[in-house]
Amino acid sequence: MNRSLEALTGISGLEAKGVACRHILRSNLCAAKCPLNTIDADTEPICREGDIIDRSRERIPVRINFSPVVDEQGNLAGWMECVEDLRGTRAQESMRSGAYSLGSLIGCSPQMDQLFQMVPGIAQTDSSVLVTGETGTGKDILAEMIHERSARSKGAFIKVNCGALPETLLESELFGHRRGAFTGATEHKPGRFKLAHNGTLFLTEIGDLPLSLQVKLLSFLDDHIIYPLGSTKGVLVDVRIIAATHRDLQTMVQEGRFRQDLLFRLNVVRLQLPPLRDREGDVQLLLDHFLHLFTERFQKNIQGLSSESRQFLRRYSFPGNVRELRNVVEFAVNICTGTVIEVRHLPAYMFETSDESTSKGESLSDNAGERGSQARKPEAASWPEMERQMIMDALYKAKGRKNRAAEILGWGRSTLWRKMKRYGIET
Repeated sequence: MNRSLEALTGISGLEAKGVACRHILRSNLCAAKCPLNTIDADTEPICREGDIIDRSRERIPVRINFSPVVDEQGNLAGWMECVEDLRGTRAQESMRSGAYSLGSLIGCSPQMDQLFQMVPGIAQTDSSVLVTGETGTGKDILAEMIHERSARSKGAFIKVNCGALPETLLESELFGHRRGAFTGATEHKPGRFKLAHNGTLFLTEIGDLPLSLQVKLLSFLDDHIIYPLGSTKGVLVDVRIIAATHRDLQTMVQEGRFRQDLLFRLNVVRLQLPPLRDREGDVQLLLDHFLHLFTERFQKNIQGLSSESRQFLRRYSFPGNVRELRNVVEFAVNICTGTVIEVRHLPAYMFETSDESTSKGESLSDNAGERGSQARKPEAASWPEMERQMIMDALYKAKGRKNRAAEILGWGRSTLWRKMKRYGIET
């Protein structure tokens, strides 16, 4: 098991030693279609395409070549499996077919098409990247896609939210500290810069970075040396910086809240993610994508959306962008008990603001709007209420097993436990 397969599966060779390959690859070829069941010493190599599931439970399309390995007497001694990652190939095929995608970013609009064509070339450089766009447009996903397609892909991708921590803690989090640097610093701590060595550091909400730390970041961009708190000795780290913000940094510069020289250094390559309301044709594509995703995840027999609900969603402006559209589809799939998602299955808040939210000043017909509001009012439920019910349903299906419930929901175990605690759910 070489390093490439370790990186692809997220499992080390030491962990894999002595374990059947089906437990490492977790491929859809393993159950009934495994070629190893038919391979003998005289068998020609066999090539199959399928999917594997990596350690983070992401489905990865692969091509696997199975070849017999024989001993000196010509007897079958084992097998050699070569696994090829097909994500890049599939992305190119999707672009040729008109269903454009870049990892988890999906779109067929001219704006997204242009973005998808730019990213592969940008990924191969080490230039700093500034990703801008409204909340929910996919800035985090784009940053990770750049990392995965770069020469640093085998290194770490470290994300820091600059607005999530107070200044004192943020400095220690970014640059690290030495033992005794401040009260409570009982041991050395490597900062996020150090952890991202040979990889990528993603600074989201860069507009919230305090001015004092903007100076330290500017210094790092000049010489790639960091100074942990409590240390006078600099540490050289090889890190690519990708920053993201939904704020207008140029306005912040004029107001004295963001350094102009730092903006120049970060803005070497700028990628603007357009709001969903400006992406012609993408709402339809994303609706179908998320509908397929959640019907499979929640094991629902939903065939599609009614013409009225689809029309309403196509005209809605989605101020929360792709994140909001995803949540809307997840909500509708959860509460729909039939085979078609109707207007009444959409969240109630969308009708309360629909007059201001239609993208072209259009609205549903009076009859459709009346049916929608009348149908929704008796069933109106908040997202926390629906999320709590989703967790209860998953726990019921999993017979109380939290790990299995997390898999059904598509969450990590810690996410499930945190939400169970928030909603007071005990098992």
